[in-house]
Amino acid sequence: MEKMMYMMMIEKKKSYNKITKSVIMEHVENIRKLDNEGKIEICGVFHGYPGMAGMYILKTESRKEAEEICKAEPLVTGGYASYKLVGLQIANRENNYLL
Repeated sequence: MEKMMYMMMIEKKKSYNKITKSVIMEHVENIRKLDNEGKIEICGVFHGYPGMAGMYILKTESRKEAEEICKAEPLVTGGYASYKLVGLQIANRENNYLL
């Protein structure tokens, strides 16, 4: 099976504009923890895409593990955001870009 990563798309809920500094700090600490564990390839904030907050590209052993990370995200547990989890099959030089 080809190498997979998982993309977590973070979508703003109506309550997003009521987010607190405390939740933002929890969110950043969560990113820091995942990064230290080697679970994040890249993450960031979207600009110019209404309704979208940002995304993570997760390096996990399974979709189940990626789902657990998504469910534990402070923006999600606090009710400020929801998410969509998408499998991403990696194309690179080693696999001839999936040819």
